[in-house]
Amino acid sequence: MAFTLQLGQPAPAFDLPGTDGKNHTLGEFKGAKILVVMFTCNHCPYVVGSEERMLAFHRDYAGKGVAMVGINSNETEDHPTDDLPNMKKRAREKGFPWPYLRDDSQEVALAYGALRTPHYYVFDADRKLRYTGRMDDNPRTPGAQKTHELRDAVDDLLAGREVRVPLTNPIGCNVKWWHKDAHWMPPEACDLV
Repeated sequence: MAFTLQLGQPAPAFDLPGTDGKNHTLGEFKGAKILVVMFTCNHCPYVVGSEERMLAFHRDYAGKGVAMVGINSNETEDHPTDDLPNMKKRAREKGFPWPYLRDDSQEVALAYGALRTPHYYVFDADRKLRYTGRMDDNPRTPGAQKTHELRDAVDDLLAGREVRVPLTNPIGCNVKWWHKDAHWMPPEACDLV
């Protein structure tokens, strides 16, 4: 069985605390044509390097019915900067316009099969997975990217087309799992090729 959510599968439900002091659920995004769920964190250089692109993506697509939500599932024993108080600070500093949620139990990361930070999942209006993987081919270095798979996938869906490249390998740091080595991945996680 594959670790990562497969194309066509429904978005797993979640109910998680956010940096805004409220809990957020999958159901609150029901009015969006497209939902982008991104597994992210505070410290990963690939996330930090792509934050401005995430903000630009939100600016460009929010008015087109595309909603975003960020989820941080990293363990905080060895990565204390990923705890909720530090997430609140990061969200304030960067002005995140999307809900930024804490998945302390890592149950949501497991349900989605999150591999790295960042890792994006794009769901259509029926909340079926239509794209998963990276934003582009160089998340760490702003301006060095040559591809734009996340934007391409969302553009395809907004135009009523099949997503031409529905699956890519996410590029980033491994999700930091509780009581595992920092580079650990589930053995069945090598299913994205």
